[in-house]
Amino acid sequence: MRPAIATDIPAIEAFLSDHAATTMFLRANLARHGLMNRTHPHGTAYYVEGEEAVTGVFGISNAGFVMGQGNDWRGFARAIAGREVIGLNGAKDQVEAARAEFDFKGADFALDRDEPHFRLSLDRLDEGALGPQTLRPTVPADLSLLTRWNAAYTIETLGADDGPDNAAEAVARSERMIAEGYGRILMEGDTPVAMTAFNAELPDMVQIGGVYTPPAFRGRGYARTAVGRHLIEVRQAGVREAILFASGEAACRAYAAIGFQRIGVYTLVILRTARKVAA
Repeated sequence: MRPAIATDIPAIEAFLSDHAATTMFLRANLARHGLMNRTHPHGTAYYVEGEEAVTGVFGISNAGFVMGQGNDWRGFARAIAGREVIGLNGAKDQVEAARAEFDFKGADFALDRDEPHFRLSLDRLDEGALGPQTLRPTVPADLSLLTRWNAAYTIETLGADDGPDNAAEAVARSERMIAEGYGRILMEGDTPVAMTAFNAELPDMVQIGGVYTPPAFRGRGYARTAVGRHLIEVRQAGVREAILFASGEAACRAYAAIGFQRIGVYTLVILRTARKVAA
C-alpha cells in the first residue's frame, strides 16, 4: 500500500472502470480534482494496492469520507493513521471489510444503512413516465430556497442533526450547486417543486444524489420527473449510464418507474463526530 503518484493515474482509472458502478466517487473525484487537491471537500488522497499491477484503489476525501475497492483495507488504515474519518461508503462487501479495520467501537452514527443500488442505460430511460414539468439550472437567486431544501434533505436522508452545523453545510452545499452547475430545479409553472443533482460525474456516466421534494409536493411524480429530465439533458451531451442508491421504498418505486434496474447494495456510514484513525 502506497500513496498514488501521477504515473499511476492510467492504471487507477483502468482498475476503477472495471468496478464503475460502485466507485463513482473515487472516479469522479480523481477526474475533477486530481491527486493533490487538499482544499475542496471532494478532493481525495489516493492509495494503491499492488506491486506490478494495481489491484486495489483506496481514498480519503478532504471531508473525511473513506472509499475503496480492493483487499488490503488493513494496509490502507495504517497508511492514513492520524487522519480523521467521518464516514464510509461503497459496495456492501467493501464497507464491511473497512469496518473491520477502523475502530468505530462506541461511535455515534448519524447514518448506518444499506441502500438498494440501481443502474440505468440512458437509451432505456422511459420518458413516457415523466410529467410535463420543466427543469432548469440553479441560479444565485435560488440560494435561500436551496439552503432550506438541502438542510431538510440531509436531516431526512442522511441523519443530520437540525442545528447550526447542518445549516452551515446546507449553505455551502447550495453555493457549490450553483457555482459548479450540477443541480437542477423542477418547475410546475412558476413554482419550484423539487430538486435533483449529480454527486459524481464523468463524460459517460453520472451518479444521482440530492433528490428532494418538499413534503407538500410529494406523491405527484416530481422526483422521477426531475431525475428523468436531468438525464435527458446529459444524454444529449454524451452520457450513456446513470447510477444511484435509493433511500426508501418510495424512491425505489420512482426510479424503477423510469427504467432503473437494481444491481446490488450500497452502504452508507456517517458518524456524528469524526474519529481519528489509530496508528
